[in-house]
Amino acid sequence: MKYNSFMSSNNMMVSPHWLASQVGSDIMKSGGNAIEAMIASAAVISVVYPHMNSLGGDNFWIISDKALNVKAIDASGYSAKKATIEFYNDKGFKNIPSRGPLAALTVPGAVAGWEKAFEYSKTKLGGTKTLDELLEPAEFISLNGFAITNSLEKNLTLKKDELKNQNNFFHKFYKDNYNVGDILKFPEMSETFKILKKNGLRDFYDGTLFKKIISDLDKTDSPLSKNDFNNFDSTYVNPLKIKLKNSLIYNLPPPTQGLASLLILGIINQKPDIFKNELNFIHGIVEATKIAFKIRDLYLTDPKYMSFEYEKTLNKKVFQNMSNEINFNRALRWPFEKSSGDTVWLGAIDKNRNAVSFIQSIYWEFGSGLFLPETGITMQNRGISFSLDPNHHNCLLPERKPFHTIQPALSIFDDGRIMPYGTMGGDGQPQTQAIIYSRYVNFNNNLQQSINEPRWLLGRTWGDKSTKLKLENRFDEEIYNKLKSLGHDIDLVDGFDDIMGHAGALVKNEKGLIEAGFDYRSDGAAIGN
Repeated sequence: MKYNSFMSSNNMMVSPHWLASQVGSDIMKSGGNAIEAMIASAAVISVVYPHMNSLGGDNFWIISDKALNVKAIDASGYSAKKATIEFYNDKGFKNIPSRGPLAALTVPGAVAGWEKAFEYSKTKLGGTKTLDELLEPAEFISLNGFAITNSLEKNLTLKKDELKNQNNFFHKFYKDNYNVGDILKFPEMSETFKILKKNGLRDFYDGTLFKKIISDLDKTDSPLSKNDFNNFDSTYVNPLKIKLKNSLIYNLPPPTQGLASLLILGIINQKPDIFKNELNFIHGIVEATKIAFKIRDLYLTDPKYMSFEYEKTLNKKVFQNMSNEINFNRALRWPFEKSSGDTVWLGAIDKNRNAVSFIQSIYWEFGSGLFLPETGITMQNRGISFSLDPNHHNCLLPERKPFHTIQPALSIFDDGRIMPYGTMGGDGQPQTQAIIYSRYVNFNNNLQQSINEPRWLLGRTWGDKSTKLKLENRFDEEIYNKLKSLGHDIDLVDGFDDIMGHAGALVKNEKGLIEAGFDYRSDGAAIGN
């Protein structure tokens, strides 16, 4: 089937929920820039996509201005001061619980990321939108409600047993038997946005809203305390980058797995035969993923605790050496250690060529399941990626950032095109980024075609336990059989299964035309004007 991209000569917003896309596009239509649009969209999606997002999560940004200056923001939270290995061992745990208050052990960084980006918009891009204007849509939707989507209903059904002991959460999301099209309201969240509009975004960490958050947390076993919030801020970081034949590709440094994404692209571009046919393409990316994940799972964590000089891996000589491990006649051994997770990716390009690649997450679907009734916030469980083994490279320590699967990507082409792109999906994120970029660049597909064509996933996503190579059943049976003959352990999944992630991408050329694609696996849209 042929899919056509969406086009605009002014601005474009892509997200996995159509309301977030609409709000972002409206902000740009009324004179706002891409950052302002992203803040408004991020606020909305934290309401309408609660299985994947909340103000209780983290985010990362890559921002490119009209002069193609690139800036990155790390808005990921660190662990609580009380969060030690001994703290959990004394409670009888050998691993950090995946749900409940003890899973909520890291400071939510999302709002601090909005704050940092808002500041950058004002000082560097001449942003004119007020916080009132950016948060009002989220406040309105929270109060008046939104329709349950297919994605939300599916996850409510799948995770009901797992979350049934999280009392406040269960009461909020399961007191009614929600079906697609039913209206869900968050009056508590509406009040939260009202406070942020009045007092500013910093209020989340040291003001009226902060007091409400701490009041709810203090009633639980979460190790988070007021001091953890008061001292927190997001930070500007230098993005990682690699040069390929016709583009410069940016991603986030540790604690994200951005390095793995760039390694995959660097490796496959040393092997021209990978782009010869569909079989080689799938096999090549899968094998490159295994090679990149060995580095990721051995070393990546909070950069303050890393001695590994990860920047030195991003060169052609290393890519070439790693690519030599790819054998087109057999698959490498698998599995290694795995990661899971889910999130949302959003992208925006405004009329002035400012571009944003943005990702926001509460880690697993519905995060920790710890719902704070005074504010409507669901706390993330990102901290469960920590190990309670003191010898592990990602062991739990106070005020340490956990390893993050989430990482937005952005490419600037030699001919002036700019391309923000990304996806949700745990282990799937680096692979899907490579798939979309390569289909667009190496196979000359349009963006929508690049996103909607059948995909695959090696490893885990969301809360899934399977580490096999998952292949959509839309591939020809011959492809499936040949991959098995190479030694790949395969599970077939339904076509357009959202286990493959909710991807998106935009490209703006030098003439001003914006092309965009969103993922039919999501409830999203690409909207421009």
